[in-house]
Amino acid sequence: MQQAVDRYIRYLDAERNASPYTIGNYRREITQFMWFAADKGIDSWDRVGPPLLRQWLASLHVQGYAKASVARRISELRAFYAYLIRAGAMTSNPVLAISSPKLPQRLPRPLTVDEVNALIAAPDLATPQGQRDRAMLEVLYAGGLRISELLSLDVASVDLAQCEIRVLGKGAKERVVLIGTPAKESLQAYLADGRVRLMTGAESTSGSDNTIRRPIKRPKALFLNRFGTRLSVSMFTRTLSGYAVAASIARQVTPHMLRHSFATHLLDGGADLRSVQELLGHESLATTQIYTQVSQAHLHDTLLKAHPRARLGREEGA
Repeated sequence: MQQAVDRYIRYLDAERNASPYTIGNYRREITQFMWFAADKGIDSWDRVGPPLLRQWLASLHVQGYAKASVARRISELRAFYAYLIRAGAMTSNPVLAISSPKLPQRLPRPLTVDEVNALIAAPDLATPQGQRDRAMLEVLYAGGLRISELLSLDVASVDLAQCEIRVLGKGAKERVVLIGTPAKESLQAYLADGRVRLMTGAESTSGSDNTIRRPIKRPKALFLNRFGTRLSVSMFTRTLSGYAVAASIARQVTPHMLRHSFATHLLDGGADLRSVQELLGHESLATTQIYTQVSQAHLHDTLLKAHPRARLGREEGA
């Protein structure tokens, strides 16, 4: 059973170009189900049936897993079986007989424009890390990128003359992201100074133990850590949390909230839904339409807070 999981993980990496985060989830959670099946005496994927799957779901419920987490595991296992069928290792998908729990629709929680501005202003531009982080925040918000897309960028992905960035999104689909002057200027400053200093610091550190210094291959990654290698998701997420505190934002801020904010603020500003869909890289317009609800909710809140008769009506319970 483990060999089939390993082949599937290689397939996700090599052919589906899935993000490291996605691959990690699939590997861990499909393996967890495999261990559950093994405890029940199942040693082959073709011996898994609906009764075992229902026992597994019951065990997840007893352990207190959230509905969203359970739904994700079902989806992962269903996709894994679909792969086995395409590979000729299975003839049917037992997971199709299992229903995913219904999830309440949760609207994205965008930042306000003032919160975004405060967040972007938080990094210390006197340090190379601060220059890097300012550029990353500017690009995340200016282009509506996913964090995985941002961190996978190479220097060659950026065309500052045209204010364009080539992004490799889900399913290895490439799209062109447009950025404005603030993001362009932040990238220029980082490339001219911060990134150079991060590379120089990494090279100096590599020879600090008096060993023979080998030539360091110049990294192609756009955003580097202090070791001169590609920045990780976990590192940037922790750094972002610190900037949120510095910006006096009283809620948890994630990288994806900047993508939500990008889409919501575009719609608030009058952008059409199709354009936002293309900029976000969504395959389906239905995925983008959730932001129209966010935008309408924001307008509703704005009306209640700003219009005197709207406030009066709310106070009177009208």
